[in-house]
Amino acid sequence: MVEQTTTGLNHRKMLMWLFLGSDCLFFGSFIATYLIYRGESLVGPFPEDVFSIPVTTVSTFVLLMSSMSMVLAYSAINRGNMRAFRVWLLSTCLLGATFLGFQTFEFYEFANHEKTVECQPGSQVPECVAGANEYKEDYGLTPQTNLFGTTFFTLTGFHGAHVTVGVIWLLSITGYSFIGGRKAQRVLTDKQALSVDLAALYWHFVDIVWIVIFAVVYLIGVGVT
Repeated sequence: MVEQTTTGLNHRKMLMWLFLGSDCLFFGSFIATYLIYRGESLVGPFPEDVFSIPVTTVSTFVLLMSSMSMVLAYSAINRGNMRAFRVWLLSTCLLGATFLGFQTFEFYEFANHEKTVECQPGSQVPECVAGANEYKEDYGLTPQTNLFGTTFFTLTGFHGAHVTVGVIWLLSITGYSFIGGRKAQRVLTDKQALSVDLAALYWHFVDIVWIVIFAVVYLIGVGVT
């Protein structure tokens, strides 16, 4: 039975759109804060010192592919193909987890970043005293390092938390499809059921937000001084 509402939308779907709208404001404020304070850090490291665009490009591609697998999962469940639905949904979870792995690696590399410093005459650094021409110096980035670190980790960490919630949500749907028996088959393939539809909507939103972050923070942030 179709739910009758004054808006013509299911109440759950309306709440999801309201949530995503409020999330747009959150991300918009974080991105605006990052842009306002871009270049205002008094000490390094700066974006060009730590960013690795090729690595982040690969992680972005992985997340975009997860959107494609989500579309295929949604298509499969609408056709009543539970097996294909599980395969594609698990693929989405795997790709999302891979993106989180890239982000964790990136955060670790930023926090443990080093720069090469040339030895100067009279330097008392042990490496220079030993006769080396250069040495490695800690140049890590954390939220406490400078304004860039604070705004960057807040923005990307907030997005990473959203991806984590999405992966957990999709895994719970996958688990339900296995343990729910015929009830799961009926609920997940019901044309009026919104469980998969809402999860897909949330996941695509997370992917779109990352495209904006990647363009503004990584590409424009490094290309514009």
